[in-house]
Amino acid sequence: MEAGKLTTMKEAVSRFVKDGDTVYLAGFTHMIPFAAGHEIMRQKRKDLTLARATPDIVYDQMIAAGCCKKVVFSYAGNPGVGSLRCFRRAFEKGLPNRIEIEEYSHFGMSGRLFAGATNMPFLPIRTNTGSDLPPQNPNIRTVKDPYTGDEISVVPPLKPDVAVVHVQRCDANGNSHVWGIIGEQKDTAFASKKVIVTAEEIVDESLIRSDPNRTLIPDFVVHAVVHEPWACHPSYVQGYYDRDNDFYMEWDEITKEHESTMRWMDEWVFGVEDRQQYVKKMTTEKILKLLPKAAYSSPVNYGSV
Repeated sequence: MEAGKLTTMKEAVSRFVKDGDTVYLAGFTHMIPFAAGHEIMRQKRKDLTLARATPDIVYDQMIAAGCCKKVVFSYAGNPGVGSLRCFRRAFEKGLPNRIEIEEYSHFGMSGRLFAGATNMPFLPIRTNTGSDLPPQNPNIRTVKDPYTGDEISVVPPLKPDVAVVHVQRCDANGNSHVWGIIGEQKDTAFASKKVIVTAEEIVDESLIRSDPNRTLIPDFVVHAVVHEPWACHPSYVQGYYDRDNDFYMEWDEITKEHESTMRWMDEWVFGVEDRQQYVKKMTTEKILKLLPKAAYSSPVNYGSV
């Protein structure tokens, strides 16, 4: 197999993520690229604008590490548990530094990515009308519908400087297969100036070509490919490992104080060199608990000649 765009996480972040960038770590509940977030923290990137439909605890960690100056988001919380304590501490108390926020609805954020991916000047969003968001966000504006004359709410395109998208498998050039919950990964990849794909498996191009409908991201938008098994823990990757619900609960306790948060970070982020060392620190009991049972789909006959 040719090397193509294959590189390490350390090299990909060093080359493509710069101070002051707008960064989008993609994945909607499923396949959140924690390993990339941790490497960004280890390389001490700062003044980042962190964009995500749901910030999740990966951005809570990046905020605690002092990487963030602004969060662009729709819904911020520890899913199924409660608040993102580091997010709130930074916004309300300026610890470790004060952050700005820019909030949209889920449809607003996905609409912004779609507009960025398709090079549209804006996207109309009916659901903003009558909500509390427009008065709080000056980027949510209105235009006159040329057909009816009605005022229509619109959102601007989002074009991140760099995006990280995790996939189940891809070839060395970044042609990527994704299955399970598919969120905003495709639009994020097409909207962003630079794209890092991380993958559980690197496979031959022939395997990707054998199932073309599963190819969500094509190689021509990808700048780097990183082979990174378990890159999304404590999030999950369909077919590879389940969501670590216990950790999401533990994070709420860990982050009650900034000091206890940083003790965890010193051990699990700054205290390891890479994702391989992180996984080695996990107990065998934990890993076995997260391994899913097999549930294969039926084969498809594409009937090529």
